[in-house]
Formats: sequence, C-alpha cells, structure tokens
Amino acid sequence: MRIFLLVAAAATMSACTPPAEEPVGETPAEMAAAPIRVELQRATEQGPGESVGYVEISESADGAAFAVNLTGLEPGPHGFHVHANGSCDPATADDGAITPAGGAGGHYDPANTGQHLGPNGEGHLGDLPVLEASAEGAITTSATAPRITAIDQLRGHALMVHAHGDNYSDEPAPLGGGGARAACGVIQ
Repeated sequence: MRIFLLVAAAATMSACTPPAEEPVGETPAEMAAAPIRVELQRATEQGPGESVGYVEISESADGAAFAVNLTGLEPGPHGFHVHANGSCDPATADDGAITPAGGAGGHYDPANTGQHLGPNGEGHLGDLPVLEASAEGAITTSATAPRITAIDQLRGHALMVHAHGDNYSDEPAPLGGGGARAACGVIQ
C-alpha cells in the first residue's frame, strides 16, 4: 500500500508541474552579448588626450570581432592588445619616468602564461591582430580574436593601440616590439 501511495503521489506531482518553457524565437546569435563600443583617446603623460576614434567589439562564430575606426595615428603597423586593468591613466615608475596609459598594466593574461604569442597562440589572451594605419594615419578595418569567445570577459580592461608593430614574440624586443602606448580606451 505504501508503494502504491508513493507512486500515486509522484504521478500527481509530475502532472501538476508545468513543462519547462523553451526560448521563443531566440537563436544562439540573438542570445549573444550586445556589441561594446570603446572610445579611444591619445595616451599622454597628462592622461587621456584627444579622441582618435572608436572600436566596436562584438561576438562572432570565429571569436571576438573588432571593428576598428581610428584616425591620427602614425602610418604603418601598430600592436593592438587588451590590457589587464581598466585604466588609461599615466603611471609613474620607481625612477620617476611617466608611462602614458601605464595604469592599464600589462597584456591581459588570465591564465598567467607570461608569453606574448599573438591572437592564435597560447599566450596572453589579450594579444590581438596587428593594425595597419594608412599613409594618412587612419585605420578602418575588422580584426578577429579567435580565443576570445565571450566579449563580456573583456569588460573592465583597457584596449590599447601601440606606437609600433607587433611580431607576436618576445624576441628581439619584449611584447612584440610594439613600444609606447599610442591610444587607449576602457572596455565598459
């Protein structure tokens, strides 16, 4: 009799429980995070300077997509990275030297790899494709970071454009040879 009562109670409970609702009309692409627009400003010893444009970050099947629209840069290649901290303020070193946008810290490296290996390597997650400025100093391009699968993980970090190119190695110069920080924006 007890078994009969338990079976009857379980059947009654399942009959009263409504079925789980399925999302209506939402495809995986529609459930992706909304694009993030990041305003970039010139990195100066006094702090963020004039605007140089913006980068819009969105999710794609191939990884994070960066739609870049910048002006006023030196012609040629520029290193492009997500940095660890959400600041574009200058930082003062122990020797008194001021680093424009030094408050951004180093490259975003949540796995603590300590290696600069480019957007396809297994090093810093913040390593992005090199950008190429035209003879007029403009960059209008799209770049994809295949290892960044959710753009929300970038919030609270800085997006940086360096003065020089990037060879995706730490040799012969550290961090790909990108050098000085030319422009910076905080990913909000």
